[in-house]
Amino acid sequence: MKKSVTVKNRKRIALGFVLLSLLLVGLTFRVGWHQVVNAGELTEKAIEQQTRDVPIAAKRGTIYDRNGKELASSITCYSIWVRPAQLTGGKTEAEIEKIANDLAETTGEEKAEIKEKIVKQQALVKIAKYLDKKTADKVRDLKLEGVQISEDTRRYYSLGNFASQVLGSVTDDNTGRTGIELEYDQYLSGVSGRWVRNIDVNGNELLDGSEAYHEAQDGLNVVLTIDEAIQYYVEKALEEGMKKTKAERIMCLVMDPKTGEILASAATPGFDPNNATQPTTKKALEEFKKLSTEKQNEYLFKLWRNPIVSDTYEPGSTFKLITVSSALEDKVISLTDTFSCNTSVNIAGTTLHCWSSKDHGTQTVKQAVGNSCNPAHAKIATKMGKNVFYKYLDLYGITSKTGVDYPGETSSITYAIENVGPVELATMGYGQSISVTPIQLLTAVNAIGNGGDLLEPHYVKALTDADGNVVKEYGTTVVRKVLSAKTAREVRDMMEYVVSDGGGGTAKVSGYRIGGKTGTANKIDAGSGKYGKDYYSSFLGMAPMDDPKVSILVVVDSPKGAFYGSLTAAPIAKSILTDTLRYLNVEPEYTKEEQAAIDGNYTTVPNVVGKEFSEAVGMISGKSLKYSRPKNAQDDDSFIVVDQYPKAGTKVKQNSVVYVYKE
Repeated sequence: MKKSVTVKNRKRIALGFVLLSLLLVGLTFRVGWHQVVNAGELTEKAIEQQTRDVPIAAKRGTIYDRNGKELASSITCYSIWVRPAQLTGGKTEAEIEKIANDLAETTGEEKAEIKEKIVKQQALVKIAKYLDKKTADKVRDLKLEGVQISEDTRRYYSLGNFASQVLGSVTDDNTGRTGIELEYDQYLSGVSGRWVRNIDVNGNELLDGSEAYHEAQDGLNVVLTIDEAIQYYVEKALEEGMKKTKAERIMCLVMDPKTGEILASAATPGFDPNNATQPTTKKALEEFKKLSTEKQNEYLFKLWRNPIVSDTYEPGSTFKLITVSSALEDKVISLTDTFSCNTSVNIAGTTLHCWSSKDHGTQTVKQAVGNSCNPAHAKIATKMGKNVFYKYLDLYGITSKTGVDYPGETSSITYAIENVGPVELATMGYGQSISVTPIQLLTAVNAIGNGGDLLEPHYVKALTDADGNVVKEYGTTVVRKVLSAKTAREVRDMMEYVVSDGGGGTAKVSGYRIGGKTGTANKIDAGSGKYGKDYYSSFLGMAPMDDPKVSILVVVDSPKGAFYGSLTAAPIAKSILTDTLRYLNVEPEYTKEEQAAIDGNYTTVPNVVGKEFSEAVGMISGKSLKYSRPKNAQDDDSFIVVDQYPKAGTKVKQNSVVYVYKE
């Protein structure tokens, strides 16, 4: 019996047809959306899923010393990458937990950090770096799908905390962070390569897929002007100096005055560039961990900072070489002029004191430099006037940066010329009320050593390729003429006099013509902005004075106990010069007196009666003798010697003790 379709059923069929039609229309629009509107995004995702793009790191260039000794190099290491979609897609929480645990145990990374990375909505994630081959092989043995191992490079400093402020360090991605690593990063870094392949869902290469290999271009090598041997002598002497002086820090710069090349550059404390983000000693590390993040950053920036280039200080009496050479060159004074000293001088109603409590009397220019007399140099600066004085500050490069090839160079701190009055001019004449960087001062005085030319200082000698071919060479750059050869020779004679007969004798090296100047200047107290109780004690020198091969500046920051430059900085300079001159094969030339003293192992006791103790020490040491401080002056470096034993002129064996007495 034939049944007819009821009205109710017809309505149901019609409703179903409408719903199906709407569904088909919606599906059509959805497909159209993906194929037309969203096509670009989906295509990118497909390509991303089918493409394995492995970065190939460029080998960072090596940093060498001037003689080809490796100071910083790149070693092979391995990085671990994962594709989260392949590694953890569809996995249970327990399975993901196990994968994270296995990777953490194998790589040494934190489990929580690895777990966070392997579930990221990202095509490729790096979970570990700087692994050695043994560890990388262990990761391979895990046979985890979606894990890739790429060969990488890591920066390695074989000597650890050696020339650390010079070399600087790199960031985690092998980019220069500080020092030479930063300054020459564009040359050292090279250009990274890539290996791009088409793969299937299992990571296998597609037979008809494309492949592109872009080879990495390794960075250039940097050859420094630094000499590893001289740098070692400096760092050894600074370490010994820290133990003796208990200073906050000690800085030292050694240069070739004829080329502007920096032979050694160091400051204490240093850091290990292999692990630059923490202190090197256990005690310092414990204190570091207690600091807030902000204070830790401040600590690290200070640790990485190269004070030779980036910090200023008041040079004190070492600056008198600039004052006297400028006055001689401008013919404001002559070598026959004399200056009187009664321990003070009145400038525009202000009394300025000499460092010595005993007057120097009437003295020639040479004697004024040897005595380091403040009143004499205040008068010399006054005779010049501020316009002439500032003309030579400009010529010497004191009012501008040196242009050294190093990041973060700081300018000097000087008065604007319109703000300079008689007192400011006088105090600048003997090295106070003016702050310079160590590299500014030594670069300026190098002009005295080389016959009058201001040279641009530099840390880098050349750039070379992987085969050792020189790509770019950095030679001597003459900035300008500052002095005549005659003036330079006259001031060198004064510098030699300071060491041979004056208070700089603690820097004297038998057989070598050493010249120099000591300096002692009060530090500005950061809290009050006034001069405090701490000092910058320094020695600036050259050798040999008939044909200078090296110049040196040692600055001792806040020594404890003895604070005069002759007692703190000059002995450090002597140690460095002794080793350096021998290393450079500079033959000693002994005077008849020195040779006779060597043959007979004797020397002649100098007359130090009436001298201030710090000056007497220099004179005694200059004769290869030792000294004994009186019991009633254990903490006094400024007392006047009233008597001595043995008496002046007595011939005694070298290294004998001279006893000095205080009232």
